[in-house]
Amino acid sequence: MTTPPFRIPSKRLTPGKPINVLLVGGGGREHALARRLKQSPHLGNLFVTHGENPGLASLGKPVDVPVSIREIYRLVQFCEKNAVDLVVIGPEDPLAEGYADKLRDAGMLVFGPGKDGARLEADKAWAKQLMRGASIPTGDARTFTDANAAIAYVETREHPPVVKASGLAKGKGVIVPATKEEAIAAIKMIMVERAFGDSGSTVVLEEKLKGPEVSLLAVVDGRNILILPAAQDHKRLGDNDTGPNTGGMGAFCPSALMDETLLARIEREVLVPTVDAIRREGIDYRGVIFVGLMLTHAGPKVLEFNCRFGDPECEAIMARFQGDLLELCVATCEGKLDQIDVSWDARHSCCVILAAPGYPDKPAAGVEITGVDKAEKMADVFVDYAGVKRDSSGSLVSAGGRVFAVTGLGKTLEEARTKAYAACHAIEFRGKVMRTDIGKPRSAGK
Repeated sequence: MTTPPFRIPSKRLTPGKPINVLLVGGGGREHALARRLKQSPHLGNLFVTHGENPGLASLGKPVDVPVSIREIYRLVQFCEKNAVDLVVIGPEDPLAEGYADKLRDAGMLVFGPGKDGARLEADKAWAKQLMRGASIPTGDARTFTDANAAIAYVETREHPPVVKASGLAKGKGVIVPATKEEAIAAIKMIMVERAFGDSGSTVVLEEKLKGPEVSLLAVVDGRNILILPAAQDHKRLGDNDTGPNTGGMGAFCPSALMDETLLARIEREVLVPTVDAIRREGIDYRGVIFVGLMLTHAGPKVLEFNCRFGDPECEAIMARFQGDLLELCVATCEGKLDQIDVSWDARHSCCVILAAPGYPDKPAAGVEITGVDKAEKMADVFVDYAGVKRDSSGSLVSAGGRVFAVTGLGKTLEEARTKAYAACHAIEFRGKVMRTDIGKPRSAGK
């Protein structure tokens, strides 16, 4: 079968020639991306860096070289040997380590920012400075590199601030204390006990904002911005937003909080100034900018930036994606987002995370899992594999904190929830951790 031509003429790729793609990352987000990439009529070979993930292994060919920044030349050589045209980088760690820079230098198109752009997420102190310089609405904050100075600052405050490790901490480096004593304990844990290693050498102490949270993701090609449907996630471990922060326990899309007027305001006050500020820094940003927002009584304010698709927001958003993800990635890399068309399923999506017992502190590995086949056969359900692998007998077992992302589609959010939870209940393993209120209305302060 002849490969159809790109709707957007490519400066780099041969018309009618299948495109080989390398997908970097091994979680549920990457499984959701792989599923959409696999649907592209332009796709040749899909290579994946984490073949131990059964979901990814079912869609792509595992690479046969080490995957680390210390041996990035091995990955570059693999791409050259296998004529890889496009690299899509999912997680934040390889972006912050500079994978995109090395692969671009070798001639590949890369969907994902370079190391300098990834500082939006990898260096919260730098991101705060960028926002202040561009007058982007965000909470007041102070940055500290000395634990005693940070503690002294907390003691002068009337209310405890939010405590953030400035570096990457797997989504667990933000602590929202209820008292000043808890804030001081969080500072000691991050800066003295080094719970997050060098990521906690600097902390950001930020005023606690009030209002509902919303996640807004935008694809950026260096200049143009394509805004994706807004989503809402649930970061706390337990129902009713109780327990510790996690990497995310579920998400739904679209968000009823986001209307056209609010979206236009966020584009005008947040996204456009952010992209302009990044360009003034001399950064050519090509990939996703994730904006975590709080909708305060004074208007939307930025809580955080991420430099990639959120997880589990990605699973919820990709369930509704209609179009060619490969074309979207190439258009982003080539600065042609203004020429691409993307549409969305009119239905709602609801994504529920199934986590291993002991998550988030000490998730148990090797717990046997059953019922996945039953869940995958359900209509309008996507089961994305995250922290899971096959043992020596071929059985599925847990291999990480968040094990599956289970997403349902429905005409209403409630219908999507019903489908997602039906699939979640079909999947069984000892000590399964799952919130039961994903997609339910939450109080304004959560």
